[in-house]
Amino acid sequence: MNLELLLKELNFKAIRSSGAGGQHVNKTSSKIELTFSLENSFAFSDEEKTLLKKNLSSKLTKENTLILFCEETRSQHRNKELAIKRFIELIKKNLIVVKKRKKSKPSKSAIKKRLDSKQKNSVKKALRKRPKLD
Repeated sequence: MNLELLLKELNFKAIRSSGAGGQHVNKTSSKIELTFSLENSFAFSDEEKTLLKKNLSSKLTKENTLILFCEETRSQHRNKELAIKRFIELIKKNLIVVKKRKKSKPSKSAIKKRLDSKQKNSVKKALRKRPKLD
């Protein structure tokens, strides 16, 4: 992954934010829409692209475009920084390949120890009962 090239491929759009803020909300476009086309990216290898498509399938559009919004602050520049930060974290997290779990089973001595302790516990509880008077 080439981070410098990746940051150049991002597209930003400023939109009017919603919510609290009074007249400021009506006058300024502080909400940021970050779009990134995974298909047209040169920052990733083919393997990385397929991995990202698989891991981000719920967040991608039909054209394999990732769209992120940020309207946390009243500053357009701060929202842009937050959107970039979130985007990079999302990409790094989804590029990690999860190791497959190797099946293992307990050793014979561990199995024997477990069964012995179960037997001891069973005898201990059986001795607590009243004896049968026949």
